[in-house]
Amino acid sequence: MRRRLRREVPSTVGLLADEQDFTTMRRYSSFPFDDHAGYLRQIDGLLTSLASQGVHTTVGLLDPEEYAEYCAETGLDPDSPVSRSRFIAGIPATGAAVAYTGQPLDRLVPLLIGTAARKATWEYATTVLADLGECADCGQDIGRAAFDRASHTLVRLLEGAGPGTHHLVCSVPAAGEQLLAVLHADRPEGAPALLDSSEGAEFVSLLALGIALESPGGVVLRTTRPDSPDRLHGWRLHRDTLVPLTEAEVFNAYCTDADTGEPLPPEPDVEYRAGFDLHLDDTGTHH
Repeated sequence: MRRRLRREVPSTVGLLADEQDFTTMRRYSSFPFDDHAGYLRQIDGLLTSLASQGVHTTVGLLDPEEYAEYCAETGLDPDSPVSRSRFIAGIPATGAAVAYTGQPLDRLVPLLIGTAARKATWEYATTVLADLGECADCGQDIGRAAFDRASHTLVRLLEGAGPGTHHLVCSVPAAGEQLLAVLHADRPEGAPALLDSSEGAEFVSLLALGIALESPGGVVLRTTRPDSPDRLHGWRLHRDTLVPLTEAEVFNAYCTDADTGEPLPPEPDVEYRAGFDLHLDDTGTHH
């Protein structure tokens, strides 16, 4: 009966994804590992064992700096397995975490790191938008107006894309780096698009950040349909509007190495097309 009950109790496993974080955690004498590769093998074995028992397991990214801050704030001893256990239990609510479904670690680790990057981008965008305050002229909340504009823009993008499987990427330079948000959507024939609510919020928040800061960002859209070549479209962000790129600009963007500037061969079975008009109203967010 206890084994059966164990299947009703979910587990959370904290993972030190890179060797630098692993080395930082080794400063605690109660941390029992001294080799990152060996540690990963043990994590893999633990996850496999839990899955074989029918236990639902969430894997969270264990950040040593956040752990140290947590212990300082709560008065817990950081050099204690009990403290680590308490911190790890809270990762799914506050940090980067994914459900374990049998993925090998070479897939699970990049997935966790990508989730952490998306979460950090979303948190940064929403914080900046919230801090922009009100327009001095009209009193309108600048961040809210930009978010509404970005939401309307996304609707227009998905409407114009038509039926198919859509992959959208929003790119905005901010905080000294190029921030990215990715959105996947499926639109059946004659039906509205279906998308993940979290991805949608992240995409709209980053686009809103670009609109509010008037950053020179952009959006690319890839549409896949059965028995048809993929279609690639692109837009550049100008103030609060996505301006369609020409077919040549889309081709150059996809067929140029971003690091070297050297030309790349076009992908087979792909059509490079100009961005379509989104028919956005001209009220915008500017005052």
